Amino acid sequence: MIAPEWLVPLFLRVTRANASFVSVEGARARVAERAIRPVAYGPPRFQRAVEVDVRWVDGWPVYTVTPTKTRPTGNVILLHGGAWVNEIVVQHWNLAEQIALESNTTVTVPIYPLVPFGSAVPVAHGVAALVRDGRERHGHVCLIGDSAGGQIALSVAQLVRDEGIVLPATVLIAPALDLTWSNPRIPIVQPTDPWLAVPGGRVLADLWAGDADIRDPLVSPLFGDMRGLGPITVFTGTRDILCVDVPLLADKARTAGVAIEVIEATGRVHDYPLLPTRSGRDARRAITGILARGTSGGVA
Repeated sequence: MIAPEWLVPLFLRVTRANASFVSVEGARARVAERAIRPVAYGPPRFQRAVEVDVRWVDGWPVYTVTPTKTRPTGNVILLHGGAWVNEIVVQHWNLAEQIALESNTTVTVPIYPLVPFGSAVPVAHGVAALVRDGRERHGHVCLIGDSAGGQIALSVAQLVRDEGIVLPATVLIAPALDLTWSNPRIPIVQPTDPWLAVPGGRVLADLWAGDADIRDPLVSPLFGDMRGLGPITVFTGTRDILCVDVPLLADKARTAGVAIEVIEATGRVHDYPLLPTRSGRDARRAITGILARGTSGGVA
């Protein structure tokens, strides 16, 4: 079922999807609620031809979603969003299934620790270890992350680059790039964004930073060195306050000689590629094509 595009902002406002972001108190309440009452993270029962396995790696559940009717190539590590406090949801699992089937690859889904128990630097190093393991097991490894997961993905791409690993594709969906939330264009976009806001976002970002400086590239990858990174693709909507940092990333990447493609969807909200809309469907098709090329050793 395809939902009409106009319905999405209305639904987000009616359901108060921005409750964790519009105030400091809302963010703190969400952190307390998730700490006391953690939610389930396991995958649904997929209807298509994939096999799901889980193993524990340094205290994390790490799932794999693998097509069963083909011989998959390479590995995609999917890093879910959720403002570093919310657990993986069914839309992420559906994307993992779609990538596994349409990109013909093994998808790794780590259930990384969230605030108040997890923080940016240990999680980045944990995901980097999965990249190294994925290369040994599967060959070419690509990263994809949305929102908070986009922050982790780009931070990890920089981290493994420093180890000599250049990823064939890094796909960022509505990524959080600068956790200072200080871009002067945010107030211009804010009235149109039905989901995110600065007051709560800063609380969650500070908790995620932990003992690290908020400008540490493992926290805010926009401040990192882009030189030597593999190709990057960014999907962003103009009704998302995080979109204002994407041109800064693009300029910095191109100056460093990094191939970057920005797909900006006018009038679309935060994380629109995960939504059951026509634009979301088209974005997901583009994503699986990028990752198919990356995991098979082609140019993403």
